[in-house]
Parts: sequence; C-alpha cells; structure tokens
Amino acid sequence: MKIECLFSKISKAVNQVERGVGKNLTLPILNSILIITSGKVVKLRSTNLSLGVEIEVPAKIETEGVVAVPGNILTNTLNSFRGEDKVFLELVGQNLLVRTKNNEILIKSFPHDDFPTIPIVSGKSWEIPSEKFIDGLRSVFYSGAISDIKPEISSVYIYPSDDRIIFVATDSFRLAEKKIIIKKSIDLPSIIIPLKNITEIIKLLSDNKEILKITSSKNQISFSSPGFYLTSRIIDGVFPDYTQIIPKEFKTEAIVLKQDLLDALKLANVFSDKFNQIKLNLKPKEKVFEISSQNNDIGENKTKITTTTTGEDITLNFNQKYLIDCFQSIPEDSIILRFNEANKPVIISGGGNNSFLYLIMPMNR
Repeated sequence: MKIECLFSKISKAVNQVERGVGKNLTLPILNSILIITSGKVVKLRSTNLSLGVEIEVPAKIETEGVVAVPGNILTNTLNSFRGEDKVFLELVGQNLLVRTKNNEILIKSFPHDDFPTIPIVSGKSWEIPSEKFIDGLRSVFYSGAISDIKPEISSVYIYPSDDRIIFVATDSFRLAEKKIIIKKSIDLPSIIIPLKNITEIIKLLSDNKEILKITSSKNQISFSSPGFYLTSRIIDGVFPDYTQIIPKEFKTEAIVLKQDLLDALKLANVFSDKFNQIKLNLKPKEKVFEISSQNNDIGENKTKITTTTTGEDITLNFNQKYLIDCFQSIPEDSIILRFNEANKPVIISGGGNNSFLYLIMPMNR
C-alpha cells in the first residue's frame, strides 16, 4: 500500500470511524481501524460487532493494499499534526508508515485477515433527509432506559404512520415521542435500535447533509449515503404499547414561557433533595403557578411563574431532571403542560406544535 490523501479529509474520516472501534480485550482486532484501497478511494472501517461503519476518502493510490492498525493510535497521531496539507500512508513490512512534510510515524498493525466483515443489509429500504432522522433520534433518546435488563426499552423505537415516521423512547417513568413528516407513506417494519448505539449513530450522522438510504432486516439496520455506510444491530423484541397510557382528557392546563420555566427549575434544583424532587402547585382561579423545593440540609425555595392556567387546582411532585430533559426537544418559546389526578401522567408539548410529546409520571410524596 502506498497512498496520498488530503489531511483534512483523512483526519475527519478517521475521527468518525474511530467511534465504531470496540474496546475489547479478548478480541484485540476490534480495537483497530481497517484501511483498504479501492479504485480512487481509501476505505476506513471499524466495528464493535454491534455497530459498524465505513467511510470513503478520495486518495491518490500508487500501490494497493490492506492494513489494520489500532484506532486510538491512528486517531491520536493525526490529531497531533498541525498545519499539514497532505498525508502519505505506506505499508513498510506489515506496519503502517504515516508521513507528512514534518512527521514520520510507524504504527504496528494487526493481522487484517482477522478483521470481521461489516454486514451488507438487505431488505426493505426507505429514504429520509439525514437532518430529519437525527432530529427524531435527538428528540427522544434521553428517555430510554439506561439498564439493559429490558432491552426493548433500553432503545429507540421507530415505526411508520401514514406520512410520518414516529420515534419513541421510554424508561417507564417518562416517555418521549417525536413525529417526523416525510413526503409519502412507506411500507416499513417497526425497528428497535439499542440505546448504546443511538448516541454513536447521532454523532456519526451529525455532519451528514445527504439523503439517507435506510435498509432493515430482522437483525440489522443500515444507513448509507455517498461514501458513507453504517450498520447497527436491532433488537428482536416487542416495544410496549405506549399509546394506551397517553391521557385523552385533562383537568388542568398551563401555558408558560419556556425560559421562565427553565430558570425556575434550575433554581429549584439547587434546593432539591437527593431524589431531585420539586413540587408544582397550580391554582388556576388565583392565576398561580408555583415551583418549590426543599432540602433539610440546605434550605428551601419558592418561585412563581407568570402563566395562563385553566382547570382545577393541583399539586404534584416531579424529578427535576426528568422535567428539564425535554426542553432540548422543544424549539418553541412556550410550553404547554396538561395535568390530571395526582397519580396520572403529565403531558408536555411545545406551544402550537404537536410533533413532540413528552409524558412524565409524578413522584410519590
């Protein structure tokens, strides 16, 4: 192998591909990035067996070749270079020589024959702008369960509904749902993607401005665009029928400015207890929307917010973190909160926009 690449392109690609590198002591080959020459491009691959990525970089190829080198070593090497325009990669024996006008680095390689194949997913395909798909994932993923005890909820659930793609995540204490409008209805099976892969998928697709081709089979899903290919394992399970727990009627409704509520919640958190517990007290007839918190070791706090409130009086306790998490998914300036009895879930959405819904269960007092 003997190739020449633009530093900016190879460095960016290596940093992206390194996200798919496994941290595996029993299978050291998973810690590597595979470099393959192909035509007028060099392909960079990584996998941890659950997630796999391949990115193509234009290159001037003098001699073909294949090599697998430690992902962290290659990434840290390129990130240490400054002011470079071109990078030359060359196989010297079985090792990789990385050369620039100012540097010459020799990196020891792994046996590349041991590198696992990245699955080529075949099945039903559909297309969506990358920005829309990322918006769907970002809007809900934080609500997924951290524990793997129930894999079907330690995930993001994706399914079609008419001209929309629905993204859902829940940890059984709160639930986030985002509806993304697409141009036409599609025939797509529902998909459950593991939460631990979602954060990497978001990062890997965040700079992608292309139309994504998404293909799914029973066990795998792939995302592809020119010069980019990403695969993830999908969960073979059944996501809970969450629509049954979404209330259809409400006894109290409040409309508040998002920034006012955010400021009040941040202040309440300073005085919250070890469970991040805060109290919401609504008295529509008195036009009162009050947030309070108390910590026996620190003190207590009460903040009143200007609001438009209708319905019955209600007092509920919530986990402050769970409440504040949904703000990242609401771009609108105002927020609507809808309440029922003390043991019923609260629904939060953006003012004038029904594409995002957030459900949160009150805490026991």
